[in-house]
Amino acid sequence: MRIGLAADHGGFALKNELAVLLGAAGHIVTDVGAYTLVSGDDYPDFAIPLSRLVASGAVERGIAVCGSGVGVAVCANKIPGVRACLIHDHFSAKQGVEDDHLNIMCLGQRTEGSGVAWDLVQAFIAAQYSQEERHLRRLTKVAALESR
Repeated sequence: MRIGLAADHGGFALKNELAVLLGAAGHIVTDVGAYTLVSGDDYPDFAIPLSRLVASGAVERGIAVCGSGVGVAVCANKIPGVRACLIHDHFSAKQGVEDDHLNIMCLGQRTEGSGVAWDLVQAFIAAQYSQEERHLRRLTKVAALESR
């Protein structure tokens, strides 16, 4: 799978760990930064390019990391075509993709250890988008909000 990664200083170490694990698992990783640890950088500078990659289809899924995961989730959802969510549990990582077509998983480096984060990422990547009518109907209603 083609996966994009992004993080500010608050998620820098976890993003780098996930990049190594994803590459070792055979995924094609596009890292949009941060490339160096800069304590005063801003999460929108990384979440926006990642979100645009996902929305354009250049990558199939994205993973955004900041200190809590909240900032990157708020920012990513401002880009049309993105469905981002802060994920803390295995069920939401899987169900969010299946039912809600989640395409960017947001994680907090300060709230999740690397082992838990990797488990959540694996669930997120393995999940497939549902084509059930009820899910597609709901997603159509959500997508309509972007055209207003």
